[in-house]
Amino acid sequence: MIITTPKIHMLRRLLLLLMLITGTTQVSGQINTEQVLRIGANTHYFEDYVLSIQYFNQVISVNPSQAKPYFYRAVAKLNLDDFRGAEEDATLALERNPFITEAYEVRGVARQNQGKNAEAIADYDRALEMQPENSSIIFNKAIAQHENRDTVGAKTTFSHLIRRFPKFEEGYLGRARLRLEMKDTIGAKADIDHALSLNSNAVNAYLLRADIAIHSGKDFKSALADMDKAVKLRPEAAGFYINRAYLRYMNDDIHGAFEDYDRAIGLEPANTAAIFNRGLLRAEVHDTNRAIDDFSRVLDLDCEDYKTLYNRAILLSEIGSFEAALADLDKVIEAFPDFAGAYFLRYDIKRRKGDSRSAQKDYDKSMALAKTTVQLTPDKQFSGSAYSGSAKTDKSNTSTAGDKVSAATQSTTQPKSETITETQEQVKRRFSSLTTVRSNYSAEKDYSTADIRGKVQDKDMAVELEPPFMLTYYTSPNEINPSSEYIREVDEINSLGLLRFVLQVAGHPAQLPMYELEGPHRQSISYYNSYMAGHAPRAIDYFGRAMDLIALKDYDRAIADLNEAARLTPDFALAYLLRAQARYETVKATSEPGKALSRSGIMEAIADLDETLRHSPFMPVAYYNKGVLLAECGSYVEAIEALTCAIELKPVFGEAYYNRGFVYLSLGDKSSALPDLSRAGELGIVAAYPLLKRMK
Repeated sequence: MIITTPKIHMLRRLLLLLMLITGTTQVSGQINTEQVLRIGANTHYFEDYVLSIQYFNQVISVNPSQAKPYFYRAVAKLNLDDFRGAEEDATLALERNPFITEAYEVRGVARQNQGKNAEAIADYDRALEMQPENSSIIFNKAIAQHENRDTVGAKTTFSHLIRRFPKFEEGYLGRARLRLEMKDTIGAKADIDHALSLNSNAVNAYLLRADIAIHSGKDFKSALADMDKAVKLRPEAAGFYINRAYLRYMNDDIHGAFEDYDRAIGLEPANTAAIFNRGLLRAEVHDTNRAIDDFSRVLDLDCEDYKTLYNRAILLSEIGSFEAALADLDKVIEAFPDFAGAYFLRYDIKRRKGDSRSAQKDYDKSMALAKTTVQLTPDKQFSGSAYSGSAKTDKSNTSTAGDKVSAATQSTTQPKSETITETQEQVKRRFSSLTTVRSNYSAEKDYSTADIRGKVQDKDMAVELEPPFMLTYYTSPNEINPSSEYIREVDEINSLGLLRFVLQVAGHPAQLPMYELEGPHRQSISYYNSYMAGHAPRAIDYFGRAMDLIALKDYDRAIADLNEAARLTPDFALAYLLRAQARYETVKATSEPGKALSRSGIMEAIADLDETLRHSPFMPVAYYNKGVLLAECGSYVEAIEALTCAIELKPVFGEAYYNRGFVYLSLGDKSSALPDLSRAGELGIVAAYPLLKRMK
């Protein structure tokens, strides 16, 4: 059963602390930093976490010896589920001021969410030395002790918490979970009832009571009544609908179960538990084709979900798609060569196909395995006739298994499993499934206020490389990136007024409709044509006309003009940069959707970027663009080298950190990827937070 453990119970109080940043009399040099801190705190209070980090970054860049901005940035990162980043910032704050109690608390929560429970407990103890009567810290310590399997210590801490704060309902609920693990159901029920007497809207109490009803007496009717209350209190929680769907199913309300699965998927389109369970339910009511569609959707999201492969194979065999069913079973058997049920199903399909000799081998193997005990790794298990693979779940997901609609519940009495380290190949496959399922999504061209506000890690964002930076006349400034990227040569051209429009550099240029571009750019092209007809053409004239042609997507003529610009002025770095852009756009425009980009075309663009760097070796954007293009054609090691050069030249290059993290994940190097993604998020790359959460 999903239980919303309030591991970040202190956040409301910390938000109030942020709002109280005022500062008394400051010396004149500190007034601006205090002002920016106050703005960041206000922005944070209104849940603009990504934007608030940018304000705290400003203060840190001016005065890195201050503890406050690191602490406040840690709180913001905690809200964005960047627990590693929050831990690092809290540590930096404590290095500068070891007496910030809340910093120990924040670091403890960040560590607890990473499974570092022993370290979290040490932080909570340090905080309690300074604030021994802080109920939130005592509560979080008790939870950490419970998760660290220190039952005696957790029991003692909960007893102290309840004795000192008898109206703190979460203390009773925490102790109830502990008592359930200790098989003290009567004591757990008493704690839950007392918590509800203190707060009738305590959602965790209803969830726990429903869990007890399911596991102790199979009282699905009363469990459903409690889940109804939980859903009413938290209608945005997709996992609650999954739990209630199971209870509705057990109460013979098939229509209601379908309705809840649909609601869960509406809230979280990538929730594999809801999609898989709906597929099982569709299979049960013989809606076979749509059940197969659901299973296929799960496999798009997680190509290693073997329970789904097995169930899809069953349905594919039912509709006569034998080859597809065998392909699924081959994958299951390759991963689990001791699974008797998979061999028996493959035997049956081969028999129906007329392949008697091969079918007999599978039959014999199945019968032999049926007499043995299957030994499985900690993250994989069988349940009933259907295989239950490791469910990749989070707070809003639930584990699923079984040949009927699964319970979608996770008993609160079960100890937490040990963290299982992924191999590089597993990371590559999992990350590949994330990027593949997003292949039909268009990249966001700008970030609206709604896109950057709140818990952006929960938003459904495309998982793809940040694009190359473009020379353009049109940008989309926003709160995070209010100005275009800086290139010295661009600034010089604008200062001298050498072009008819202001030249800018953007990763996400504004996309204007062609009817708005036609008039001004055709007029500009006519101007250049007339000017060059009566004057000796200059490199900048060809460059300016090429900019107009690119705006009109006439890339071939633009490349011809840039050839002339480079011929007239061989050290014209921007001409090569723009020609690389035109060649890249040509490759994209001529490639089939969903197919890899032409490697030869990409390599021509990379050659232009190399020429750019020969004449302007300290241009971070050129290295960055080269890294993006190398990653596009699968040259990951070289891409990392180029992106690293961009970062060395510009240490606050958020897009470069994000793309390097992306490339590390493509190589299966998760340990190198996560710090880069955390840094990218800190520097305002919103897409880093959903990716961080999905990969964790």
